Amino acid sequence: MHQHDLGLEHDLGILRRRNVLRLLAGAGLAVVAGCSADEAAPGGSTPSAGTPSASDPSASTTSGTPTTGASTPTNVDEIPEETAGPYPGDGSNGPNVLTESGIVRSDITKSFGSASGVATGVPLTVELLIMDAAKDTALPGAAVYIWHCDAEGRYSLYDDEIGEENYLRGVQAADAQGKVTFTTVFPGAYQGRWPHIHFEVYSSLSEATAAGKIKSTSQLALPADVCNTVYASSGYDGSSQNMARTSLENDMVFRDDGAEHQMATTTGSVQAGYQARLTVGV
Repeated sequence: MHQHDLGLEHDLGILRRRNVLRLLAGAGLAVVAGCSADEAAPGGSTPSAGTPSASDPSASTTSGTPTTGASTPTNVDEIPEETAGPYPGDGSNGPNVLTESGIVRSDITKSFGSASGVATGVPLTVELLIMDAAKDTALPGAAVYIWHCDAEGRYSLYDDEIGEENYLRGVQAADAQGKVTFTTVFPGAYQGRWPHIHFEVYSSLSEATAAGKIKSTSQLALPADVCNTVYASSGYDGSSQNMARTSLENDMVFRDDGAEHQMATTTGSVQAGYQARLTVGV
């Protein structure tokens, strides 16, 4: 565990409960996991976006979860409940960005308000399909708050170098099909964690922007082959080394089931950018 996590009773309590829940897995109880902090090397550049080409050597498609196509998925499982970790920015551990004007946006690469920073890295579009797992129906109007580290493994609002920034954080309300879409950059890999994106699901936009009751807290995992391709590009110094020391089996969040319900279907290329899709049952 990274030193930033030491003393966080919330994460430690979740890890203790995880060990108990393993014994009760047959009862269908949700698995709860922990999260660690960030550490990575400097870097950062923004490739140009375009249309994926069949001749592009970095193009790849990795499927680990149902895609969000025209048809509505069936037999949707509830997303595993996870800790928000030490850098949520939702008021539960210091800063609360949810109640600030400007947090509702689809492009989260730029800071808003008095901050002006821009996160750099390989372009990434994140599409989440929010569904009622009990009914296999979409949840239009549900709101999602997502946040993740930058290409250097740092979190806005918390890390000293970008503590005054609030980029790579944003809220969107689901459309009529239950979809939310965010434009961001591919997160780096920091010590001790598999590359991931945090998110919280709320019943409505008003509930989210009031930092109200959370319906579900979880994390999206990114596929190994895509991560390795991205981390070979400029701006991700240190990520390849951190990735080589990490596996789904030893990640403190995804190790229970290998991110079976949290691995995003990811397509695209470094040059054109990537698209990550995940069905989220709540």
